[in-house]
Formats: sequence, C-alpha cells, structure tokens
Amino acid sequence: MSALYPLKFTPILKEKIWGGNKIETILKHKISPMRNCGESWEVSGLVEDESVVSNGFLAENNLNELLEIYLTDFVGEKNYEKYGLGFPLLIKFIDAQDNLSVQVHPDDTLAQEKYGQNGKTEMWHVIEADEGAGLYVGFNQKVTEQQYVSAVEAGTLEALLKFYPVKAGDTFMIPAGTVHAIGKGVLLAEIQQPSDITFRIFDWNRVDENGNSRELHTEEALDAIHFEENVGDFKVKYAPEKNKTVTLVHSPFFNTNMLDMDMQVEKSFAQLDSFVIYMCLEGSVFLVSGDFKERMETGEVVVVPAEIDQLQIIPDPKAKLLEVYCS
Repeated sequence: MSALYPLKFTPILKEKIWGGNKIETILKHKISPMRNCGESWEVSGLVEDESVVSNGFLAENNLNELLEIYLTDFVGEKNYEKYGLGFPLLIKFIDAQDNLSVQVHPDDTLAQEKYGQNGKTEMWHVIEADEGAGLYVGFNQKVTEQQYVSAVEAGTLEALLKFYPVKAGDTFMIPAGTVHAIGKGVLLAEIQQPSDITFRIFDWNRVDENGNSRELHTEEALDAIHFEENVGDFKVKYAPEKNKTVTLVHSPFFNTNMLDMDMQVEKSFAQLDSFVIYMCLEGSVFLVSGDFKERMETGEVVVVPAEIDQLQIIPDPKAKLLEVYCS
C-alpha cells in the first residue's frame, strides 16, 4: 500500500440566504457561481457531503473511503477506537453577509437519544470582520426557562443575547447547548463535531423571495439549551507569538492551535496519535513530508494523516495557519 501524504479536498460550497461573496474574494481559491455563498465545507465525512481528495494518487476518493482503507494510519489509533469509521470533525469557512439565525445545537446525550447522531460543540476563529460586526454567544444575564420562553413569544430574544464586537483573530468556544448566532459582516473558520443538527430559535423576521419564513424549532431548542451554562465569557484568551505553536482551544472534541509564521517550522507528530488539519488563513506555505511537497495558499485546507511523523512547514514568505487535531 502506498504511503499517505498531505491531502487536499475539493470544497463543498453551500448557498445560504445570509451568505455573501467573501469566500470567493478573500479565500481566493473558492470560485463560486452562487449569489450568496455562505459556507464552504472543507473536510466532511457526513453522508451526501463527503469531501473528495483533489491531489495526488488518491484523487477522486472521498474521506470515508480513505478511512475504510487506511484506518488507524489515517486518523490514529485512539480516534479509530473512539469514532470507528466516522471522521471526528467537520471543518468549514462561513461568510455571513447577513445575520445567521439565532440557534442552538444539542449535546451528545440528547443528540444520540433523539437522533442517533453526535451533538455539536464548535469553535469560531474570525478571519475578517466589517466595522461594527460581531457575534452573539450566550445570554447577557442569567435567564430562566420561563424568561426565555416569554422573550421568544414576544419577539424580544435579541435583548437577552450577549453581543461581542469582533476583529480578525478573535476566537470563541461554543459548547453544545449554547444559544448563538454569527452576525452580519463576519468571515470565520468553524471547527466542530461532525453534526448538522441545528435548532433555529429566531430568524430576524426574514422571508425568502416567496415571502415565506424559515422553519423554527422552538420546542426542540428548549430541550437543548443549557440555561445555567449560557452566562459567562465565551471568548478565548491567547497571546500570539511569532513562529510558535500557540494553543487556542483544548477540549475533549478537538484541539486547535495558531501558527503565525515567517520562518520554517519543524513539526513532530510521533506522540500525537492523530491526523492534523491545517487551515491557511493568510499567506501561503509549503508542506514537506519526505519526498512529497504541497503548496497551500490562503483559503486552502490540508489534512496530514496520522502515519506522518514529521512535517516541515515553510512560509512563502509568511503565513497564518490554524492547526487542528483530535487526541
């Protein structure tokens, strides 16, 4: 069996009522004919949305086929033991030209019990934000179930939401059960559990071209919200450091680091026991593994299989990357 190498995948583009054009204009390699391209799914194993390899001898194979063939060599022993033939992450870029709906995702317990799927804990890293743009995460005060229901019924939920003005580099961790919405004017990277279960609470009174409102999931959302955990600071605090691996998020679901670089970095994964995903947010790099060399530019994502122990990352001439793994 031929050795694995750093893998690129063809983005899966999604048109959304709230989407814009930044996936094409800022993330330069996502040419889209869509008028409102809201999401680019970069690495996905979800049924009917499986990512397909675009480089090397494995081109045209999808993510799930790779996992079935390479097993632990692809994802690592612990990940295979925990997730089996399911890839443990879903990686996206999201462009919000308008506000996304206010929503909540179920945790693993509720999602497994009612839908036989994973829950959805996620994180956001802001790539670009318009002046005054922001994110809604959690409540701005302690909110009881009855206060929440009354606000939903009265159409005043926005008054209870905590709004964070944001800029490039801001990072947020959103545990399952947290009420949230991406505000208009924000382009971000999203790293999440592999689930597409979303309960829509409020959609800013939007209608489509036929005058129809989108479906709301009021009762399902009420079951999913963790009211006691919706108060606090969801913004991640970190200190950027040039040419160093800086931790952003460490969780049971995924770990994410920042690499802001203008010189070569040597990575050793011998003790990691996981695949590693790189998301290029600015600039470009060369990834070198043995005799294999792959260029990655702004807006591109590469998966480094678990069997690769050593990797050179060479900026051309500088770059900013997210590094993601499960371990």
